Amino acid sequence: MRTKIRPITIIGSLIMSLALVNTDIADAAEVADLWPGKIVVAHRGASGYLPEHTLESKAMAYAMGAQYLEQDVVMSKDEQLIVIHDTSLDRTTDVAEKFPGRSRADGRHYVIDFTMDELLTLNVTEGFSLQDDQPEQNYPRRFPMGKSTFKLHTLAQEIEMIQGMNYSTGRDVGIYPEIKSPGFHRQEGKDISKAIIAELKRYGYTSKADKVYVQTFEFDELKRVHDELLPAAGIELKLVQLIESSDEWMLTTEGIAEIARYADGLGPEKGSIINSESSPDNLLISNVVSEAHSHGLQVHPYTFRLDEGHIPVYARSFEHMLELFFINANVDGVFTDFPDKAVNYLKSR
Repeated sequence: MRTKIRPITIIGSLIMSLALVNTDIADAAEVADLWPGKIVVAHRGASGYLPEHTLESKAMAYAMGAQYLEQDVVMSKDEQLIVIHDTSLDRTTDVAEKFPGRSRADGRHYVIDFTMDELLTLNVTEGFSLQDDQPEQNYPRRFPMGKSTFKLHTLAQEIEMIQGMNYSTGRDVGIYPEIKSPGFHRQEGKDISKAIIAELKRYGYTSKADKVYVQTFEFDELKRVHDELLPAAGIELKLVQLIESSDEWMLTTEGIAEIARYADGLGPEKGSIINSESSPDNLLISNVVSEAHSHGLQVHPYTFRLDEGHIPVYARSFEHMLELFFINANVDGVFTDFPDKAVNYLKSR
């Protein structure tokens, strides 16, 4: 059953976004014209300014000119597709307060153990961790914890909002969903990959020409989506293999060639492209991008943040870091919590 969008929340967030952001629709078109093939992906929305994966953060990222908005997708107990980064709720909601005694043996409250109606009672906040049993915000200078009201939502709600804004603005902003922990979901008796593919088809994403990338960290699942689920659904979509630094085989010449049999792009951690041990006088750029391009793969590294401690020592500023990746390393796009900064950088060049 399709879940209705909360109209008051969406309208309010759009007004706030448009009031705060200097980048307009024409600016986004200008970036596309000046930089064909280069994209800015809003990582969990405009998560540097508003709590991640809220509709408010997605509306703000849209207004900032991002070409794609990312959705991490997990499944609820009643098989609703929920947009949230973790398979558990503890880092970004008040679940422990609302549902005491509902955690598993590891102390975590998992999305898959709650119905959609239960999930909608939760308040979403900026990410935090417990220090001496007290919540401590992970990024202290971001949106303050406990302020305003934010809620969870479904993949369908977010797609409808993005498609609605595309209609009203004349833009064509894309989506970038991640199949989150498909192995975990399978152990719980749920096929999240099949459900996501069906949802994308239902909303008209059926070919590689459509503005959608589907990503996952699990290589075997990527192959399954490519070989089984997409053909069964009668559609074709662009697929991206996400790569953790520990997945060293994926970054080898042989690994990239193998991935190219199934995927259209790579999503590596940015340190695998420019080594974190680089210095201003000695930039250590790997061959990942050149190898990927030789196989026709796009490269969209993650995650570009301007919070304290997240700008590497080899870069003079956030904008200089973007220049090193876009120009020197020749990546095709970046995932960033601050999409306005990346869009404005591309405009300024």
